[in-house]
Amino acid sequence: MSGSPFLILDTNVVLYYLGGRLQKPLEKKQYVISIITEIELLSYHSIQADEIKTIQNFLAEVTVVELKHSIKTETIFLRKKYNLKVPDAIIAATALKLDVPLLTNDKKLQSILEIETCTVEIISS
Repeated sequence: MSGSPFLILDTNVVLYYLGGRLQKPLEKKQYVISIITEIELLSYHSIQADEIKTIQNFLAEVTVVELKHSIKTETIFLRKKYNLKVPDAIIAATALKLDVPLLTNDKKLQSILEIETCTVEIISS
C-alpha cells in the first residue's frame, strides 16, 4: 500500500471491511471517505438498525470530506474524461484534490491516471 499516512476508502472497500471480508486488516492510517460514500452506505433500502449503528461507529472513526467547489470541478473533468458514474467521479475527484491514494477494487477507478490507487484482497463469499 502507499506510503501516505492518509488513504481514501471507496465504498466497496468499506463494505468489505464492515462485512469482515478483508483477507488482511487495514493498515494503521488516517482514513478519509467522500460524503458520497457516507450517503451510499446509509441509503440502502433494506438497511437494518444494527447495520446503521455499525456504519455510524465506522463514520465516527474516519474523516468525511464534503463536496467542495474544487472537488466539483475535478468531478466534472474526471466524469467527462473517463465516462464515470457521478458517485465514482466524486470519490475519485476527492482523492485527486486531496492528493492521497484511493483504496478501491473498482477496475474503472483503478484506470484513472491522475490518482494513485491501491486494492485489497477479499475473502470470497
